[in-house]
Amino acid sequence: MALKKPENMLYEEAINELENIVSHLEEGDLPLEEALKQFERGISLARSNNQKLQSAQQQVNILMQQDVNAPLQEFNE
Repeated sequence: MALKKPENMLYEEAINELENIVSHLEEGDLPLEEALKQFERGISLARSNNQKLQSAQQQVNILMQQDVNAPLQEFNE
């Protein structure tokens, strides 16, 4: 089965896959090449989720603004 691109995954899906990767890497029984591939995938998942969190934080900040007279700002995803 082909892996989804991290940016196309739900946050929770990526977290689950990242936890599995960490578990496999901690076991220490992967060949070096496979461990490097798993590590690279994990970094991609973590970066993608970080961007999703930053986007959610920006959206919350916009929604929580107290000034009702403030001009609306475009939300950049």
